[in-house]
Amino acid sequence: MFLGKAELIASKDSKKVSSVRISMPFPTIVRLRVYIKVPYKKIVLSRKNILRRDSHRCQYCNRSDVPLTIDHIIPKSKGGDDTWENLAAACVKCNNKKGDRSPGDANMSLIKKPTKPSHITFMKHFVGKIDEEWKPYLYMN
Repeated sequence: MFLGKAELIASKDSKKVSSVRISMPFPTIVRLRVYIKVPYKKIVLSRKNILRRDSHRCQYCNRSDVPLTIDHIIPKSKGGDDTWENLAAACVKCNNKKGDRSPGDANMSLIKKPTKPSHITFMKHFVGKIDEEWKPYLYMN
């Protein structure tokens, strides 16, 4: 903002950013005057990221107070592969109950359909609470 490269959109009235010569409002939302393309890094398919995507909850019984494993929804022996859409967090009990079958064959259903997560999903995890003022800019209306 000081160099004119960014424009203030919203600020915290109770806070200021000060130097020896100038005092400015504490920014909560800024807009760059010139667009800078930043390539997003691909979200790596890993056990840790699957558990994070599924909020550390079993996708069959919704428990979070038990040790979790990673379940292949369509088992590898039936042609399933290691993709975001075919992996889900499952507690040991549900994973053993399902065994080497599809959820339909085991008469079990997933709480939510697994999908590849977006960067916003992971941003929410690291930031914690999303400021209400940010939602229109993060496509979270």
